[in-house]
Amino acid sequence: MAGRQLADKWLKTEALLRNPKVAVHVPQTRKYSAEALQGVLHQFGIAVIKPVRGGGGYGVIKVFYAGGSYGFTYMSRSRSFSSFDAMFGALNKTKVGRKYIIQQGIHLARIAGRPIDYRVKVAKQNGRWVYRSMLGRLARPGLFVTNLCKGGTQLSAGEGLRRSLGSRSIRKKRGEMRSLTSKCIAIMESAFPGVGELGFDYGIDTSGKIWIFEVNTRPQ
Repeated sequence: MAGRQLADKWLKTEALLRNPKVAVHVPQTRKYSAEALQGVLHQFGIAVIKPVRGGGGYGVIKVFYAGGSYGFTYMSRSRSFSSFDAMFGALNKTKVGRKYIIQQGIHLARIAGRPIDYRVKVAKQNGRWVYRSMLGRLARPGLFVTNLCKGGTQLSAGEGLRRSLGSRSIRKKRGEMRSLTSKCIAIMESAFPGVGELGFDYGIDTSGKIWIFEVNTRPQ
């Protein structure tokens, strides 16, 4: 029994932000607008925009600002513009016709230049939450999305941590992800009674901080 499913990324992000101990691990997130995107870009230099509903990396675009110029990357193609307005106009023609959210871009730890993130799956069995898997997902060369359906490579979490952050980090980071997962399970169950499966997408930046990118109620 899969339990309740919830597609709206904005609602799930709002729930996580209500807990101060978890909120510090959530990238700044905004509803999509020109003003919000410009603000995130000027603060962080990178933003990721993604459809409010949908998965598999579909429609996800990385937007960047550096040296006075703007640009975005969709799949493996990047475009640059001399003004925000020009970039924003092209971006609106490129993105899929859905509602979007904006998320602060994170400089992920990498393996041979390829970003890696992690998927932790849990499920409720006989009234208790149990871990199903903790895996690394390494982006295909030339892409920033790590989804396996977009050509990403699956690794054990231990191998991903060892190759991106070093052997000493494995035990500590696995423990941190488990601890964060336990906090998030409690939040999701309280906010959305009836959930029976959860998949957490975590990124670890170059300084070793864990970020929560997304919570899935129908993890693949």
